[in-house]
Amino acid sequence: MIKCIIVEDETLAQQVIQSHLQKIPGFQLMAVCGNAAEAIAALKKFEVDLIFLDIQLPGISGLNFLKILSNPPLVIITTAFAEYALESYEFSVIDYLLKPISFERFKKAITKIFEGRLYSKPAAEKESASSEHIFIKSGSKFFKINFSEIIYIEAMKDYLKINAADYKLVTHQTMTEMEKMLPAKQFIRVHKSFIVAVPHIKTVYGSSIEMGKNTIPIGVSYKNSVMSFISGK
Repeated sequence: MIKCIIVEDETLAQQVIQSHLQKIPGFQLMAVCGNAAEAIAALKKFEVDLIFLDIQLPGISGLNFLKILSNPPLVIITTAFAEYALESYEFSVIDYLLKPISFERFKKAITKIFEGRLYSKPAAEKESASSEHIFIKSGSKFFKINFSEIIYIEAMKDYLKINAADYKLVTHQTMTEMEKMLPAKQFIRVHKSFIVAVPHIKTVYGSSIEMGKNTIPIGVSYKNSVMSFISGK
């Protein structure tokens, strides 16, 4: 699932965005925030992939809110003011939606998410990775993915979300297809919806695996194989 929050102080606008989201599979709304302070609290509490962000907010404006985020997730601007469009793109927003937002225009913005990486650090900041890699198609492009970059992979109906340390990638593949592409010594399927990278496992307890800030469930039918794997049997 692509986890998102809405940062918007107008009740009607909140309802419109929520209504549009309900019509598109693969998204989970984590919080609806009325101002920047609530949004900051939500970002600390939840793992967030996408923000629907209004510009005219009480207190700190939407753009000033973005300035204080050191590593912001993907952002779609939702506003009634066209004059901030140029400035907003300095923050690499994925789209700029003017109110009232039609479902057709909303869907077009969402489609951009599935055309490539959700967000990525500048190339100069990336560390050199392992030569072991695969190429993954996302939208009309093929991306080179190093196995060492992958933390876990999550199923989203007809799509998969590859979660890496500094980017996320959505691709149209099945879990079975992905399993065949990954080295068995480095990756293990722990749930019908999750494959995890063994080097990134922090702890295994009960029916959960900690992967840094993320907690991944262990499926009942996978628990024996997971325990056998980590015990070396």
